[in-house]
Amino acid sequence: MATTDREQTTLEPEECDLGSVVWDTAKDLPGVVMGHHGGDRVQLRPMAGGKEWEARSLRHLTAREWLRLHVAARNDASRKGL
Repeated sequence: MATTDREQTTLEPEECDLGSVVWDTAKDLPGVVMGHHGGDRVQLRPMAGGKEWEARSLRHLTAREWLRLHVAARNDASRKGL
């Protein structure tokens, strides 16, 4: 059963696959993994696009967060006629 509580299990940057969505706990924001830097940082991009940032403190998304983000993305694409 998926949990809706925030899991405090942290991820090491090298455990993050390119293109995956993770939560930056320092900024309290989700981001798409765009690259790795020196083994201790990843470069994240906002879900809807925008300026990338570097992050070190990461965790997996909860089931609730994942669902909320994906529904928002589908709704946005639908509004744009995509």
